[in-house]
Amino acid sequence: MRRSKAFTLIELLVVIAIIALLMSILMPALARVREQARTVSCRANLRQWNLFFSMYTEAHDGKFQAGVGSGHTYHWMNTLRPYYQNDHKIRCCPTALKPIVDEHGNTAPVWNVFSAWGRFWGEGYAPEGDWGSYGINGWVENPPADYATVYENFDTRNNWRTPGVRGAAYVPLFMDALRFNIFPLPTDNPPEVPDMAWQGTQHMRRICIDRHNGGSNMAFLDWSVRKVDLKELWTLKWHKTYDTAGPWTMAGGVSPSDWPDWMSRYRDF
Repeated sequence: MRRSKAFTLIELLVVIAIIALLMSILMPALARVREQARTVSCRANLRQWNLFFSMYTEAHDGKFQAGVGSGHTYHWMNTLRPYYQNDHKIRCCPTALKPIVDEHGNTAPVWNVFSAWGRFWGEGYAPEGDWGSYGINGWVENPPADYATVYENFDTRNNWRTPGVRGAAYVPLFMDALRFNIFPLPTDNPPEVPDMAWQGTQHMRRICIDRHNGGSNMAFLDWSVRKVDLKELWTLKWHKTYDTAGPWTMAGGVSPSDWPDWMSRYRDF
């Protein structure tokens, strides 16, 4: 009689165990590759935004958008719309594509740093609403004279109104954010937990978010793009008189124990 050839149960279990072992080894590596791809794509988006801002300033006597007045007509989402052709995807980091508010106005039950802000409707917004996961440094705008002293409790006389300023490589322009604009101050406290929503005038909390392995991606006024470590945020030149040696910097005397526990593993600056 001819014997049939087939796998025994033990042989099948061994094969399954080997496959499971290989998957356990490969899955973390694949996850890292996917995250790296999203990070690269995010920086590509920001380079595109550098181009949009550059084109806008060249067409407007070297000045940035006003950022104020007539609803949100002069904010970057609407002012630069002719350049990015209302592409909602390019307003979003690839790690944060889904807005916290859906097309029906319902807010998502779960919010975190991988959510996009919005959706917003009204004057200066697209008919389908605007959303995104990037924000502009609010100190890089050119408000008109009647806003030239104070806007939302921030002294706009400190604004960078044109690109190419001295030290432009350390002046943030556009970045990963939980809100479409940010007015950081050197005294802003870090968020107590990773997914803490920003509140009040603590605007540094809008951008102190770990979207890219310990940091966030950022475009600068010299049209460069790079990853910024979270504790490094307090050392950048956000506005003309910003103290880069403030209380949350090593130069200002901060110690590792002063930071929230979730930030203890990040590099000090």
